[in-house]
Amino acid sequence: MLGPFSIDTIFPAFAVMENALQVDKVAMQQTISMYLLGYAAMSLFHGPLSDALGRKPVILAGIAIFTLASVGCALSTSMTQMLVFRIIQGLSAGVGLIVGRAIVRDALDGDDAQRLMSNISMIFGVAPAIAPIIGGWILGWSNWQSIFWFLSCFSLILLLATAFVLPESHPVEKRLPLNVKALSTVYKSIIINRRFRLLALAGTANFGALFIYITSAPAFVLDMLKLNEQQFGYFFVPTIAGMVIGAFFSGRAAGKMSGVRLANIGFLFCGISAAFNIPYNFFVTDISLPWAVIPTVLSAFGVALVFPILTIAILDMYPNQRGSASSMQAFVGLLSNALIAGVLSPALSDNGLHLALAAGAFSLVAYGLWLWYLAHTDKLPQASTHAENYEPEDQM
Repeated sequence: MLGPFSIDTIFPAFAVMENALQVDKVAMQQTISMYLLGYAAMSLFHGPLSDALGRKPVILAGIAIFTLASVGCALSTSMTQMLVFRIIQGLSAGVGLIVGRAIVRDALDGDDAQRLMSNISMIFGVAPAIAPIIGGWILGWSNWQSIFWFLSCFSLILLLATAFVLPESHPVEKRLPLNVKALSTVYKSIIINRRFRLLALAGTANFGALFIYITSAPAFVLDMLKLNEQQFGYFFVPTIAGMVIGAFFSGRAAGKMSGVRLANIGFLFCGISAAFNIPYNFFVTDISLPWAVIPTVLSAFGVALVFPILTIAILDMYPNQRGSASSMQAFVGLLSNALIAGVLSPALSDNGLHLALAAGAFSLVAYGLWLWYLAHTDKLPQASTHAENYEPEDQM
């Protein structure tokens, strides 16, 4: 939950922070993109570090650094200082998400892994629903710095819970030595695998349709829907409810429905979302509730159905290097999210139709990549843990 909390809790404070730090909206948007760039860069190392050192120590170190970075954000007096500490937050915040995926596959297989991954998606979905509400409440009785003090306290609680409750799932005998040259070889072997690229990019594009709205939330909620700082929940609660319900449905369907069919249903809901969203924003000048958030609810439901299927398929391709595979998957997604937050959102969040068209394009690309994967997966050999074992057709 650290990741979405770090992004969404400060949304209600954007206008106040603009005045306090004497910057404009575009500069404030960079507090998200810089955070995500740090998140993406370190995502390549969280998994391999956990493969070498164990899951629990890496999570503990990441949460500790995040706690200190949040204190730094609270004490920042300039945008430069803020961006530095936001990058440090990003470097550490991804440890739970990335290493957590590896822990799931350490502990469980098959349908049980899908159920747990779906439950994690439900928990993950709670954060962006309540984060902006908490941020708005805090801003209502205190200053914007208190939001970062809240993040510090939240991460400290997680640190204690991890230290005393989380068991180690990666025993010493299964750990791999951390070798930069070997790591680069592993990452090369992963990225040149067509099956991995298709799955990772399909998941990235599918989530991009939803993330363009999440990262544009200040403009969408305050400017387009004409709501105030305490009303971000009108957008986030129903949207994330769609994700939680989708994750619940995915967990219940595990073992009763094939992964391919479940993913296809998810993509169908994303398509229905675009089919409603684009005409609505084209014909309606002043968008309003509840119609404006129906598309994001449908999209979130579809994303929650697709995500566990794609993630487990990727992790199963690398049974001995799940941390590295999870890291590379996260890197691809986070790099895309950073570009969405830093480039697309500032350019498109002035108009509801622009956001709708972008979301629809992301969904279309995601489904196209999924169909490509299905068309070629039988022809492509299973992924190996060593680059030299790949056949030529598995590359490019």
